[in-house]
Amino acid sequence: MSLAEGRDGLDLTEGWLRRWSVAWRLGGDAVSYPLDELAQSSLSGLGPVRWFTWRRDQRHRPGLVYMVSTGRLHGSESLEEARLLLALDFAAGVIEVVSQPLRLTFFGQAGRRVHTPDFLVRTRSGVWLIDVRPARLIEGKDRESFAAAAEVARVCGWRFAVAADWRQHVTVTLDCFSSRRRPVSDPLRVEPGLLAEAAEGRTFGELVDSSAFPPVARAHLLHLLWHRRLGLDLLEPLSDRSRVVPGETES
Repeated sequence: MSLAEGRDGLDLTEGWLRRWSVAWRLGGDAVSYPLDELAQSSLSGLGPVRWFTWRRDQRHRPGLVYMVSTGRLHGSESLEEARLLLALDFAAGVIEVVSQPLRLTFFGQAGRRVHTPDFLVRTRSGVWLIDVRPARLIEGKDRESFAAAAEVARVCGWRFAVAADWRQHVTVTLDCFSSRRRPVSDPLRVEPGLLAEAAEGRTFGELVDSSAFPPVARAHLLHLLWHRRLGLDLLEPLSDRSRVVPGETES
């Protein structure tokens, strides 16, 4: 999604780094920085700047999502945010996740505005600031807010993304993988055989059939795929015809 339209409305004239500010919680204490001081701030002990509540009549669906990467529950304010956390847990090499990590005060076409990005994610390859909003619901003011968050990320040396849409089969596949994400035992020694057969370029169904215990093999295949010890092409829906390839050597 292009943020150029939103960026055109931002006040980025001389001195903007001092006019813009960010508030967040460190070790439970509320702190605020001008944007030009933010890059030198520590992320250790960072917590949500706000919480969310549940109501019977609300249209979105908040909740708590368990992530294997962090070993904790993380807040999500919608099903879209929950799907993002699932994808991050699977693919991002996550070290830490903070929901509603900061409150950005910036200046745009309508003057002073405030925006709270949805997640700050520390990964093995860097830090991501992420907003989540379905593409069909993104309006001009949202593009401006996202462009402002992207400027914050740029100043801090982070990366920024908007999770706006998913291929439907991808979220279904990841949800299937996640059903076997927790540690499992292998008393029947199914996994060594599956890993060896996968090196020969088998399909998912062929790997299942190669085992003396097909139902058990199917469950272990999902576990190995979640932990990236095996891989497949997520551009195609998961089926018994999906080609499985060797992945990472460590879970």
